[in-house]
Amino acid sequence: QVQLVESGGGLVQAGGSLRLSCAASGRTFSNMGWFRQAPGKEREFVAAISRDFSVTYGADSVKGRFTISRNNVKNTVYLQMNSLIPEDTAVYYCAQGRAIGAPTLLAEDYDYWGQGTQVTVSS
Repeated sequence: QVQLVESGGGLVQAGGSLRLSCAASGRTFSNMGWFRQAPGKEREFVAAISRDFSVTYGADSVKGRFTISRNNVKNTVYLQMNSLIPEDTAVYYCAQGRAIGAPTLLAEDYDYWGQGTQVTVSS
């Protein structure tokens, strides 16, 4: 019964920035993650954040460039993407994980997914 809606994607030049948002239909106090999938490629973990903000994980490919955050009052999770490169081009999905424990890097541990938002980085 959870609905997640991503927004903020678009076309940006290499070196630019985008901020993705994921709004939940209701209260969201679970672990949250961002994943991405490029055409012809496997779904890839990007970042995750615990329900209480205390733990964040980022994929090696985006560390130092992407930052995940959340606002539990607004039931929204964000992905700030800086220094974008063409390899970041993909559909980005937010996902809700478990309400307890540490967040994981495995897609199979996430129960609800948004529709995705397209991010295209031009060279």
